[in-house]
Parts: sequence; structure tokens; C-alpha cells
Amino acid sequence: MSQADDASSTTDISDSGFDRVVLITGAGSGIGAALARRIAAPRTALMLHARGADDEARQRLAQVAADCSANGAHCATVCADLAERGAPEHVIHQTLAHFGALDQLVANAGHAQRQTLNALDTDAFNAAFAAMPGAFAALVKRATPALATSERGRVVALSSFVAHRYRVDAPFAATAAAKAALESLAKTAAAELAAHGVTVNCVAPGYTRKDRGPSADNASVWTRAAEATPLGHVAEPADIAALIAFLLSDEARHITGQVIHIDGGLTLG
Repeated sequence: MSQADDASSTTDISDSGFDRVVLITGAGSGIGAALARRIAAPRTALMLHARGADDEARQRLAQVAADCSANGAHCATVCADLAERGAPEHVIHQTLAHFGALDQLVANAGHAQRQTLNALDTDAFNAAFAAMPGAFAALVKRATPALATSERGRVVALSSFVAHRYRVDAPFAATAAAKAALESLAKTAAAELAAHGVTVNCVAPGYTRKDRGPSADNASVWTRAAEATPLGHVAEPADIAALIAFLLSDEARHITGQVIHIDGGLTLG
């Protein structure tokens, strides 16, 4: 795995009396970073993952870890391209090796690619499935023994409105198929893990503001997205993080096998 690193820690973890150990993939920016900062607290251990494609990406992840540590959380980071064979298992292994447990898994890493079915090529299709449903299946399979012994076992996967809203002017052929497959796998996992008291749910955001990437500073893109959303505005990463944090909480212990839309009404019609 060319981009997989051993976990690095920002805090002393010699006292491992954690209330929960949470792995968040794609934690270097956006929703993943917002979630990490929201749930960071004393007696919470966070394994923060990012692809870590370059130094800038690694620095962003390190900054998220530093912010979470400042709030009292015990943090470690790991970089890996989850589309690579063996990378999801490596990330779970690093989490268990570092913290000795894994209670909650948030499969947030992913990407969206505009592409029509007619223009879809095999490489793009395979890449989308490897990075999203493929990685999710591998993460959950490797994490199951740890999740099954946890009293607060939770899995949340990030889907997208593109698996539910199909328009000629906004085609996401490979991404939509991959996210739909992810939702199906999550429901299978919910059925299989229910006997252990582990809940598995999907969150499907609508247009959500990005803090990096080509569209991040493109005002016209976000204006059009807001106009397409019935509530008239796009979501902030913190909006999505709030829902995920609830699904990880004890109050959500009876919710499982669901796809919960948080899209400002985007999929109403």
C-alpha cells in the first residue's frame, strides 16, 4: 500500500480508560473534520483517517487531530488510500493496535464525480466501487469482532443524494451506483450485526459546502445548489456532523438499517 502509514499519536494513551473509540475515515476536511471536532472530548479516543495524498493533506489531518486533542480527546492519525487492496484492513488494525478497541466506525471517505452513463468508462466505475462500497465492506468485516463486543457499537456510512435524485443536467453515473451499493451493504450489515446490539445507518446529505477542492470558492456553484434546494440554502459540514453525532449517541440505540436524508428537501421531488 503505497499511501498507508502506521498510526501516529498526538497524545499520551498510556491510560486507556476510554468511553468510546471512534474511527472516522475522510477526517481531514469537510464532514469528517466537522464530526471529529464535534465529538472530541475527554475519555473519547479518535482514530482520524485521510488518504494523505500529499503533504498538504497530511497537514490538514494533523491540524484536525490537534484541534480535537485541545478539546481533551485522545487522537491518532492514519493515512491510506482505501481503494487499495488491504488498506481498509490496515486502518482497522492500526486502530485496534493503538487503542485496543473499536466502538464506532464512521465510513465518510468518498468522492463524487460527474459523469454520464454514456461517457462512463470501466476504470472510473471500478474506482468508485473500490473507494466506497468495497472499502465499506472491508472495514466492517475487519471491525466486526471489535464492534460485536462493544456496548456502544455503531456504524454510520455516508451516502449521497445522488443515489436518489437523477437528472440529465446533473449526472453522477458511477457515484450514484456506488452510493446505492453502499446503502444496500449497510442494510445487510444492520441485519447481521443487530444480534450484537450494533446499529448501522446511512446518512445521505444534499449539497454540502466544501472547504477545499475546485468548487470550494466558486460562488456560482453554491448559488445554483442553493436555488435547487427547497429550503434555499446548502448544508454546512457541521449540519451533517450533528446528525452523525446523534446516530453515534446512546439516544439513537433503537435506530438501525435506515438511510436518513439531510438535504434541505432536495429529494422531495
